[in-house]
Amino acid sequence: MRFLKRGLIVMTAALLVSAGFYGCAKKQLKTSGGEIKSQQPSAPQAKVAPAAPKEKTVEAPPAQPEQAQPKETGVAEKSLQTIHFDFNKYDIKPEDGTILQANAKWIKAHKPGVVLIEGNCDERGTVEYNLALGERRAVAAEKYLMSLGIKKSELKTISYGKSKPVDPGHNEAAWAKNRRDDFVVQ
Repeated sequence: MRFLKRGLIVMTAALLVSAGFYGCAKKQLKTSGGEIKSQQPSAPQAKVAPAAPKEKTVEAPPAQPEQAQPKETGVAEKSLQTIHFDFNKYDIKPEDGTILQANAKWIKAHKPGVVLIEGNCDERGTVEYNLALGERRAVAAEKYLMSLGIKKSELKTISYGKSKPVDPGHNEAAWAKNRRDDFVVQ
């Protein structure tokens, strides 16, 4: 290995030295009388990169009438809403049942493949306790969605415990945001 490195260094040095001896070639110019003159190259000039090709501009299509159907944005997760839980609970609240019904309707309509239900907790409690609570929250949402006709093969659960807070605060408002299930299309 040592000889290989030394050989590469010697070859590089030899190339640099030879480039210094030979330099740039002399330019030959023809004069209007047909004579050939040699000319020393002028001082090296900075190379200019070729201009980037101009981008084609595409005109926007004319505005669609209001009756036209809205187009999908390509971000399915924005259509699936988050649900929240009370402190140390994993029961689905009535207002979250409405959200889960909307999520089930969206899943049936769009057939996204697999939806990952991510159980999350606030920062209070041990890591182990919050991982178990997050799993119970995710499973509760999974069972609710299955009761609405979503197949188990279309759902997957995971618990992040307290490791993925959406609000890093240390107060009840932040904790309430962090006690949640997120729904992510995989």
